[in-house]
Amino acid sequence: QVQLVESGGGLEQAGGSLRLSCAASGRTFIYASMGWFRQAPGKEREFVAAITWGGGSTYYADSVKGRFTISRDNAKNTVYLQMNSLKPEDTAVYYCAAGRGYIGSDDGRYNYWGRGTQVTVSS
Repeated sequence: QVQLVESGGGLEQAGGSLRLSCAASGRTFIYASMGWFRQAPGKEREFVAAITWGGGSTYYADSVKGRFTISRDNAKNTVYLQMNSLKPEDTAVYYCAAGRGYIGSDDGRYNYWGRGTQVTVSS
């Protein structure tokens, strides 16, 4: 089992920045890929970004490319999502997910999920 806990959400103005963290615990997961997804009210969950745990390869949704950066600290078993130039349409609950090597936008390929952290961007 892997437990994921997100933190760092909050209220920010448009154009501002937030950094989300996802702390992983449980089984050793050195081969896991990690992803961030988000779900806005009344909308389906959508992919945001993903990173391989060891190799550092990254993948982004077009809507956040150039504004968001995913990174990881293996020593701390933590993945980060740096969000810059925030827009009101970025408002959503952000979820961290862990998978066994898959890096991509298919949420069905991720095996473990956190409970989410709310991000609200005001205009």
